[in-house]
Amino acid sequence: MRVIFMGTPEFSVPVLDALVAAGHEIAAVYCQPPRPAGRGKKDRPTPVHARAEALGLDVRHPVSLKNAEEQAAFAALKADVAVVVAYGLILPQAILDAPERGCLNIHASLLPRWRGAAPIHRAIMAGDAETGICIMQMEAGLDTGPVLMREETLIGAEEVTSELHDRLSEIGAGLIVEALMALPDLTPEPQPAEGVTYASKIDKAEAQIDWRAPAEEVDRKIRGLSPFPGAWCDIDGQRVKVLASRLAAGSGAPGAVLDQALTIACGSGAVELLRLQRAGKGAQDRETFLRGFPIATGSELSVPEAMT
Repeated sequence: MRVIFMGTPEFSVPVLDALVAAGHEIAAVYCQPPRPAGRGKKDRPTPVHARAEALGLDVRHPVSLKNAEEQAAFAALKADVAVVVAYGLILPQAILDAPERGCLNIHASLLPRWRGAAPIHRAIMAGDAETGICIMQMEAGLDTGPVLMREETLIGAEEVTSELHDRLSEIGAGLIVEALMALPDLTPEPQPAEGVTYASKIDKAEAQIDWRAPAEEVDRKIRGLSPFPGAWCDIDGQRVKVLASRLAAGSGAPGAVLDQALTIACGSGAVELLRLQRAGKGAQDRETFLRGFPIATGSELSVPEAMT
């Protein structure tokens, strides 16, 4: 098929690779424009931009698709279909209608659960037992289109967002190749009205750990926000990100350090901290972290002042 690919972050790269490997003709790759990054604040191409250039593909990164000129250029590609995955721009109706078979979105949830910006984070933070990938026929609403194919996967008890992100990216890459092969025979299934939830964008303000919450909630926040923006707490006046954890036995005053394995008491139950990061330092496993930053058993980690 003649395909327009539309994606921006690392999550989208395996999908582009899979389409190329499957022999599809990539008419053009659309992604977000390069933006300042790094210490020098020089413009850096997005992961999809860099990969597409390495593959010798035509790369386009308009700031908007709302103007007639960009829409005409898109339509002139005469694509059979557009494949969209974490692109980052709203597609006007003229764009949705341009390819012969429309635009297919690869969405990282089991729609209609977790429509919106952060479905992977929210699934872990909510304690969902499973998630998955949906191939959806795009329409004007936010992730409201009918679903063509879906594949479920269990969420691991200690899985963090970065790990689930990578697994879902690979699942999406495989599923879109299957969907394009079977596209003429697929029957779009409208999403049910029941069970709709919205995965709002992650706000850094929600990242502070409140040890008074139940251990299950604290553990899900830590795993759901890892690695970015990273759930954090204050330890001896320093902000420390907690990037991995698991539920543990134990009880005590919320924030109490119960042992040298960094088991921390919560409002009910306890969590064991497995990977941490101090400001300006790299992420470290618990043992390495404690060698450079000892935390005494019996000490107490602070709780958020605004919530006391």
